[in-house]
Amino acid sequence: MKSVCRRGPCRAPLWFSWSSRVVLWSTGRKKEVHFLTCYQLSNPGRFLDYPAHMEGQIWFLPRSLQLTGFQAYKLRVTHLYQLKQHNILASVGEDEEGINPLVKIWNLEKRDGGNPLCTRIFPAIPGTEPTVVSCLTVHENLNFMAIGFTDGSVTLNKGDITRDRHSKTQILHKGNYPVTGLAFRQAGKTTHLFVVTTENVQSYIVSGKDYPRVELDTHGCGLRCSALSDPSQDLQFIVAGDECVYLYQPDERGPCFAFEGHKLIAHWFRGYLIIVSRDRKVSPKSEFTSRDSQSSDKQILNIYDLCNKFIAYSTVFEDVVDVLAEWGSLYVLTRDGRVHALQEKDTQTKLEMLFKKNLFEMAINLAKSQHLDSDGLAQIFMQYGDHLYSKGNHDGAVQQYIRTIGKLEPSYVIRKFLDAQRIHNLTAYLQTLHRQSLANADHTTLLLNCYTKLKDSSKLEEFIKTKSESEVHFDVETAIKVLRQAGYYSHALYLAENHAHHEWYLKIQLEDIKNYQEALRYIGKLPFEQAESNMKRYGKILMHHIPEQTTQLLKGLCTDYRPSLEGRSDREAPGCRANSEEFIPIFANNPRELKAFLEHMSEVQPDSPQGIYDTLLELRLQNWAHEKDPQVKEKLHSEAISLLKSGRFCDVFDKALVLCQMHDFQDGVLYLYEQGKLFQQIMHYHMQHEQYRQVISVCERHGEQDPSLWEQALSYFARKEEDCKEYVAAVLKHIENKNLMPPLLVVQTLAHNSTATLSVIRDYLVQKLQKQSQQIAQDELRVRRYREETTRIRQEIQELKASPKIFQKTKCSICNSALELPSVHFLCGHSFHQHCFESYSESDADCPTCLPENRKVMDMIRAQEQKRDLHDQFQHQLKCSNDSFSVIADYFGRGVFNKLTLLTDPPTARLTSSLEAGLQRDLLMHSRRGT
Repeated sequence: MKSVCRRGPCRAPLWFSWSSRVVLWSTGRKKEVHFLTCYQLSNPGRFLDYPAHMEGQIWFLPRSLQLTGFQAYKLRVTHLYQLKQHNILASVGEDEEGINPLVKIWNLEKRDGGNPLCTRIFPAIPGTEPTVVSCLTVHENLNFMAIGFTDGSVTLNKGDITRDRHSKTQILHKGNYPVTGLAFRQAGKTTHLFVVTTENVQSYIVSGKDYPRVELDTHGCGLRCSALSDPSQDLQFIVAGDECVYLYQPDERGPCFAFEGHKLIAHWFRGYLIIVSRDRKVSPKSEFTSRDSQSSDKQILNIYDLCNKFIAYSTVFEDVVDVLAEWGSLYVLTRDGRVHALQEKDTQTKLEMLFKKNLFEMAINLAKSQHLDSDGLAQIFMQYGDHLYSKGNHDGAVQQYIRTIGKLEPSYVIRKFLDAQRIHNLTAYLQTLHRQSLANADHTTLLLNCYTKLKDSSKLEEFIKTKSESEVHFDVETAIKVLRQAGYYSHALYLAENHAHHEWYLKIQLEDIKNYQEALRYIGKLPFEQAESNMKRYGKILMHHIPEQTTQLLKGLCTDYRPSLEGRSDREAPGCRANSEEFIPIFANNPRELKAFLEHMSEVQPDSPQGIYDTLLELRLQNWAHEKDPQVKEKLHSEAISLLKSGRFCDVFDKALVLCQMHDFQDGVLYLYEQGKLFQQIMHYHMQHEQYRQVISVCERHGEQDPSLWEQALSYFARKEEDCKEYVAAVLKHIENKNLMPPLLVVQTLAHNSTATLSVIRDYLVQKLQKQSQQIAQDELRVRRYREETTRIRQEIQELKASPKIFQKTKCSICNSALELPSVHFLCGHSFHQHCFESYSESDADCPTCLPENRKVMDMIRAQEQKRDLHDQFQHQLKCSNDSFSVIADYFGRGVFNKLTLLTDPPTARLTSSLEAGLQRDLLMHSRRGT
């Protein structure tokens, strides 16, 4: 395939600036040195030019153009090759007349008497037959050197070329046509050698043993008409023929370019192909030609950009000797002793030149080949887009603007295409913006509006129907809003369902489509947290339209919820349950469903929140109050009572009581009074309804817990004018048995009843007087016994004070063994072994046997003294205070009036219970220890 690069429209502006200077001819080198050689004029009768220096010297030309040299050969120098990565120079020349070329290797870093060190010398000819060297090349690794000859042979020097010992020379190629070009190419560990003659092109693999050969083409080129490209063209071998320029890989021929003219020189420089050709038909104007030049046989220098396929520079020279590259510039040597320097212009200057000529495609290709950064490319794309937009090519403009995405502010482009006629272009731009995930919510809104205005449902579906969440290039919520507003409900539902925007899905179903069944089904598929929150939000709407299905879902949600998959519950997933009390407001206008829900919760889940039972009780009481059918009313009555007796209202007793009172549910009120031990309220209720027998029954059941009930009953019956003798007698009998009221108070209470006669209380009074008479007799007997006991104790105290005490005990009071000295005796009559006393006594002055009783007596005495002091202090503060009630409240708060029991279960025959406190104190004070 031929890639034609012609002059004319694709010709670039002057890509290089030039200057000329009269110097000696030179060849290029990597560093600050140029190697100089002289070129003999070509002989028209021969096929080959012989480069040679007739004096055998090699000259150095640095950047300062100060010429130096040394004598390399005795006769002439014919070829030089300077390595790029090493300071090594290979030369071919003659030291004597005749065809006897020698190869010399020079180390330019070392010196031998002021001249570079020659490390190796060997003959160039392959064998004994004399021939002329036509070309020379050296591999950069210094392990390969190839020499071509005019007889068609090529010698390969393999090994270290700087030393004879490690190098081996052999004939690689033999042919019938002169070798005109050689070049090494390294690809990984494989080394190829291109060989071109006047009639063919071949390649060898020289890194192996057998040197396999591939013939690439059946036509060749002249001397200096071949070159090796740089990596930008994949290190291809370039052969410039008269008709075309061919590019070769080691195993095949690549593209070719049809360049006119007879090729004289081919050179590669920084991605450019430099061709010097002779064309008698075309004589372009050049700044290098003089005005009075009459010769039309000119040499044309063309610089081709093969990547971008245009001519970067073209001019005419007279008699070009060679084209060299050094110091970042291109140098053209002409026969008149001038060196013309061509310097490449910087990229920005090139781009500006292209912009002025509106050659944006060429500018883009140039920028890419020069590896311009993305910001610079985006600027070119923007200018190109602006140019096309101004020309009316909106489709082309938007394609260029698309290439600026990520660098250019999208609003710059969007404003240009907001016109309704340009909506297709705007849509294309916005689509790409979303595919690159650089769109915001406004861009999504705009794109969807474009789709809806175009009514392009296919594009819309393609945009929103992505396979996974990672492929979404837009804000889903914004897209749902726009589609919903535009009436594309099915598309909005698709987005909401596939991207788990549950609230939007339900909003569209319930508010726009009114598909309540589908909304409820969707909620049933959601995870527990989302299902719970959405039922709280939309439960009232669903209950209003589909109450039965909604109630079923709520039952499941509050007991053992599992998301349904394709209509079946996922039984393997762990169940969750919501707080059923929070869903009660949903049933505001659906009492039937509410009752079913509450009864279900109370049966299936006994530990339901208290609000469930409160609401259920209220609902049952309402139904009972409004029911007219006696049988149904009785059933509702029993249901309400059973609910109250379920024990669920112990902690909310007041609330249940209020509900029963509000609905005048008397049985429930009485039951709750009894459960709350509100016996007074029960009594008052029966009194209000004049239920006498129930009053007596309440007193009998709860009189033990609250004795004041009998007193209230007596007072109640005493105020009744009816004949209540039977009830009064029953009350008086119980008051008498329990001794609840003084007789005088009973008489005063019954005095209010005009129907109550003395016969009603005669038996009560007689029995009361008899009991009091018996009590008086018992009290007199007890007093007489206490007096006798007191007299005896006083006599005993007097004896202890006046007469000696004889201890006649023979046994220890603790161990009950015979007493042995030492022993301990107390005035109370107890005796102890000394070791027993020390083991059991708590004090040396107290008898271990009498100590517990004595301690109780002392505690009682101290308590009496403390009470006496507290009583005196209370009386004093009560008299002195202006606010007596505050004093009493303070003492109540301190627990002064609480019942205090110091002695529990005293022995009936205890002596101290009948003794006066003073006598006991004297007895203890006169106790002493004896031995």
